[in-house]
Amino acid sequence: MKFIVSSIQLLKSLQSISGVLNASNTLPILDDFLFDLKGDQLVITASDLDTTVRVNVPLSRAEEEGAVTIPARILMETLKTFPEVPLQFTIDTTSKVVEIMAGEGKFKLAGHNAEEFPQTPVMEETSTVVVASEVIAKAISKTIFATGTDDFRQAMTGVFCQWSPEDLVFVGTDAHKLVRYRRTDAKSDNAASFILPKKPLNQLKNLLSHTESDVTVEYNQANAAFSFENIHLVCRLIDGRYPNYEAVIPKENPNKLLVERIPFLNSLKRVAIYANQSTHQVRVKVTGQEMVLSAEDIDFANEAKERLNCHYEGEDMEIGFNSKFLVEMVSNLDTNEITLEMSEPNRAGILLPVNNENPSEDILMLVMPVMLAQY
Repeated sequence: MKFIVSSIQLLKSLQSISGVLNASNTLPILDDFLFDLKGDQLVITASDLDTTVRVNVPLSRAEEEGAVTIPARILMETLKTFPEVPLQFTIDTTSKVVEIMAGEGKFKLAGHNAEEFPQTPVMEETSTVVVASEVIAKAISKTIFATGTDDFRQAMTGVFCQWSPEDLVFVGTDAHKLVRYRRTDAKSDNAASFILPKKPLNQLKNLLSHTESDVTVEYNQANAAFSFENIHLVCRLIDGRYPNYEAVIPKENPNKLLVERIPFLNSLKRVAIYANQSTHQVRVKVTGQEMVLSAEDIDFANEAKERLNCHYEGEDMEIGFNSKFLVEMVSNLDTNEITLEMSEPNRAGILLPVNNENPSEDILMLVMPVMLAQY
């Protein structure tokens, strides 16, 4: 098994899929990349059993088909030291010895049996949707931060996808905050819903940042696959029932606050520094056309208060929020102005962008209030 490949091209390809590798694995073979040479095509695969990513790497020359796994760490560390040079790989498929030649340098390392590497799941009885890469990348970035980390509520650790002939909807929630991201310019022929895990979504988001190609999404009851350019990612879906997120979104919110996003965000960040470091509570008090943000940490005698101009319709309101959640959500909106809709101090607040440039994009963020400490 022999081939010649660009050092930079190979390193970039390995880096693009290396995010799947775990720091420690129960199966030693998962510390390796699978190199599979078929004709003049080199396909490299990384896997953690739940997620498998493969990339096609262009070659200058190829001889003798074969497959072997190569330890990822030592290979990538070696490649990082090279400038742009052609590398000649010669692999003995019997002994699994991998020999790399570059100029005057010669390097040998022990590969392993490719048959021990986990098989990529075979997708059967799938539905297929073609989606613009920008839509999927944005949907991931707008929802993934709101997902939970509690393994006892496995369904909430992923992003819920609800696809139909009308739109594609993506939802992330951890029961304290919720984001619903809808696109009406992307549709599925069949109605379907499934939960995508966080790790492959982060991997996918990184990969999509380098492409403008459309993404072919295939899915069935067990797995979802994403294909674009020279990349193919397959992940196992989270098995579980997603909570009825629509039921927690308050429909009647008569108190509407309009504020400039950046000044509001900066004020929040400043005031939050003085909040109690366990509750992160920030108090939002709205009277007339003025909003006051305040926080206090009694244990350290820290206190902050800041006034902001706003446009407000509704009754005077005083409500508490976890500042970390509020900052995270406001940071993930893009418009110059945002609306905070409220009904009662003990009911969720709804954050909405104002004058979104893309009419096909609908984003709603919900944040649960915290009980106000009296001071």
